[in-house]
Parts: sequence; C-alpha cells; structure tokens
Amino acid sequence: MSEKIAVLGAGSWGSILASVLDENGNDVRLWSYNPKQVEELNTEHTNSHYIKDFKFSPSLVAYSDLESALKDVQTILFVVPTKAIRSVAGEVATILKKTGLQPQLIHASKGIEQNTYKRLSQVLAEEIPAENRQAITVLSGPSHAEDVARHDLTLITAASENLDAAKHVQKLFMTPYFRVYTNPDVIGVEIGAALKNIIALGAGALHGLGYGDNAKAALMTRGLAEISRLGTSFGADPMTFIGLSGVGDIIVTATSSNSRNWRAGDELGRGEALDDVVSHMGMVIEGVATTKAAYELSKERGVSMPITEAIYQVLYEGKDIKQAISELMQREGRSEF
Repeated sequence: MSEKIAVLGAGSWGSILASVLDENGNDVRLWSYNPKQVEELNTEHTNSHYIKDFKFSPSLVAYSDLESALKDVQTILFVVPTKAIRSVAGEVATILKKTGLQPQLIHASKGIEQNTYKRLSQVLAEEIPAENRQAITVLSGPSHAEDVARHDLTLITAASENLDAAKHVQKLFMTPYFRVYTNPDVIGVEIGAALKNIIALGAGALHGLGYGDNAKAALMTRGLAEISRLGTSFGADPMTFIGLSGVGDIIVTATSSNSRNWRAGDELGRGEALDDVVSHMGMVIEGVATTKAAYELSKERGVSMPITEAIYQVLYEGKDIKQAISELMQREGRSEF
C-alpha cells in the first residue's frame, strides 16, 4: 500500500512520523513554514534543530509552499503546535476547496485550544468542511521522536469514530518497531494526550526540587485520576485512561528527559523563571498552555483537579512551588476512589 501523504509540521515528531511513512514506501511531502529548515531537509537530509544525529532518506521531500505539498494527496497528517492548528487547517481548507481533493485527515498534535477549550479533532472538523475531507483520526500514545528515530519499540493508538479510517491509519504506520492499535474513543485519547503534559511539568518540577520516586509515583497516579475525571465528564471511556494514550503516555512523558515538558518542569523546580524557560527551550512547551485550559475547564465543569490547579497557580499566579506541594499534601483526607 502506497499513498501520497502530506505531513504538516516538521518539528521532531512531525519529521520522524514522516520518516516512518517514507520507510513504508509512501510518497511523503513534509511541509514547514521555515524555508531554511526545508532547505536543510532537502540538501543535507537533516533536521538538526529538532533531531540530532539523524539522517532522513533522500526520498522524503520537504516543502515550504503548502499548496505544492498538498498536490494530489490522499492523506494529510497535522503535527503542528496546538496554537497553529486552526490557522493551518483554514489554509488547507481553502486549498482543498479549490482543488476538489477529499483526503483523509490525521492529527498527532497534543493539546486543547485556548479560549474555546476544544479538542483538536473538533478544530479540524470546524475548519475543514465534511465535503472537503474524509474521516479524522487521532494518532497518539507513549512515544518520543528520538526513540522512534533509532527504531526503539513503540506502541501507539489510532483513534477515530470511523473504524475503517482508524484501521487504514494503522496500516499506514505499522512497522516491525512501530505498532499501532485502534480505539473508537477519540475524546479519551485526545484528553489523555493533552493533559499528560501537565503531569510531565509537575514530575519535572519534583525532580528539580530533589524529590524521589515515591513523590513521582504519587503525582503520576493521582494525576491520571484527575485526567480521567475530566475526560469521563465529556463522555470518554474510563478504560482509555489505563491504555496507551493514558497511563502509557504519562509514564513516557513524566519520566524522561526527552520530554520538553519534563525538562521545563525540571528547570522550574530548580528555580528558573517561566519566561526564561520558555525562551531558551526553543520548542513549544504544550503543557504550559494546556494547564490553563484544563484548569479553566475543570472550574467550568465542576471537576476536582487539585494537581492541575496547583500547577496553574505556580505557572500563572506566581505561587511558590514548595508552598503548592505543601498545600496539596495537607488537604483533608479522603477515599482514594
């Protein structure tokens, strides 16, 4: 099976997913808004700012012109930052209307849109009318681009309300080292994918403060509980949160220095100011914006999310991290379930 596929977003995850699709024999067009990055990809076959010491196949072609990248494609994979999803989807919709293409849509971004609190599949559905596309599938799970680049064993989920679409995405990506499962619970997969970045910030902060494994295990376990509470309030299947895009994604993101959210939290725990952390990270730290969206959603829906609230207070209200942890630990006792 070979398809013409446009991958929109040439960061670490987008470029490595493009590489997986290219390895599987597809005609892959990798789009970036940055002409210098496109030139590097096409001439040096590297993406040095995002993936160190990795050579892309010469058959993977990068584009800076979106319309050229979308020419005759059958599938479009969005891997742009959350804040750019709506604007890029709007540009794609204009091109699809003009060309008459009706591609399948996939997104592998992780976040919640600010102000609207919408999941990213909802944003895509709003911006790209049904008559200009096929089904939307979410690709998510415990996966660092750096590990996939070296063919480490990786398992992720393709979630769609359309099972045939999810199975199609599964076939596109499956390799001996990259295994894909299907899941009909789009809500649960997207909420788990977005909110695990909040827990990764917290886990990094605990490390920066010098706390040990007990504290990190507590954070991940109770963090998963409140992610599940928010997700099920929207109708997500509780089982999703003990799967790959729930507990799996929390483990990989909240325990590894490959995670930019973990690294950001670690620096905050060591006393760095948030603005300084954001400015020198050089990549989007999705958990910062997601914390605000999740906190506001929890208040709107009356869902208890004390860890998210504490991290929000540290990021947006200047609360001292140690004070926030102390207040969490001294809350009134209650039942675990």
